Amino acid sequence: MAFDYDQDFDSIDFRKQPEKYQVGRGEQGVLLVEPYKSEILPHWRFKTPEAAKESSEKIYQMFEEYRENDDFVGMDMARKFIQMGYTRARRYANYKGGKKYDKDGNINERDIDDEKAQSAHIFERKWIKVREDEDYLKRKKAHQKEYG
Repeated sequence: MAFDYDQDFDSIDFRKQPEKYQVGRGEQGVLLVEPYKSEILPHWRFKTPEAAKESSEKIYQMFEEYRENDDFVGMDMARKFIQMGYTRARRYANYKGGKKYDKDGNINERDIDDEKAQSAHIFERKWIKVREDEDYLKRKKAHQKEYG
């Protein structure tokens, strides 16, 4: 099921109403779904490999805490932030200032930043671990079956 961007995100507590949450594709809704956005976002950093390591480990720890609390939505949101750590670090690794396109919509020249590439690799390892986690996949399938 596609992510429903038409919901009133300001009024929904997805912890109390997990039935309103759709997994969607990739990182859809990562900066909208509360209270998870407010819980995870302060820990999300990728500027340096050290920051990425600390951030990815903290968010993975949160993923495990959500699992312990039988909170699939929290698990999936932690996965989205980890995935976004990879994709954003990769974008900044490939393009100066993270700007893939110029003002005319043309793709900018790649300018590889090794430090951001290392950050991306750190997040990528955690993302692979999370997205291949059998318990996570089982919970994801059950959530999608029950709620779409």
